[in-house]
Amino acid sequence: MPDTSVDIRSAVPDEMPRVVSSLVAAFIADPLARFSCPHPHEFLSDVAPVFREFGGRSFEHGTAYVSADLCAAALWLPPGVHPDEESLEAAMRAGTAPESLDDLLSVFEQMDQAHPEEPFWHLTVIGVDPNAQGRGLGGALMRHAVARCDEAGELAYLESSNPRNISLYERHGFERVGEIQVGASPVVTPMVRHPR
Repeated sequence: MPDTSVDIRSAVPDEMPRVVSSLVAAFIADPLARFSCPHPHEFLSDVAPVFREFGGRSFEHGTAYVSADLCAAALWLPPGVHPDEESLEAAMRAGTAPESLDDLLSVFEQMDQAHPEEPFWHLTVIGVDPNAQGRGLGGALMRHAVARCDEAGELAYLESSNPRNISLYERHGFERVGEIQVGASPVVTPMVRHPR
């Protein structure tokens, strides 16, 4: 039974390597992540830099939320904060299988175009180490962040790269606003949540 009293806190920058390692483990079977890195060795070494570039600025802003044991994390970028596009693209170019690169870059371009026009909190990456799944950590991370969005009266946004996770996001008030799919890529689902 999930624990509804999970402690969630902001990670400090020194914890980024451990947090990213938990996220890499969480994404071992993610359709988009494995599309970009289908071979296990490359996946384990090449996905971490992409996660650091995509959501790493959350550590600077105190919005990298983690469980106490760092087995679960959600990297949120506050309104107006974005990844460094050049560094993110460089990480993707260095770590993506050549046959997937063009499609992946196009997916990320369309993800960028799907962003809401009004200011929003961007959940770039959320995941739970497979050894810690089933303890309610993902739900606790979502409750923590959406409560902050509600308190501030601000929109939340994410792109789901795994259809299995959509029901979790919907339980927390997110609604689908389209689909992104390019070439051989898996479907990515942009979702928004209005404050309550």
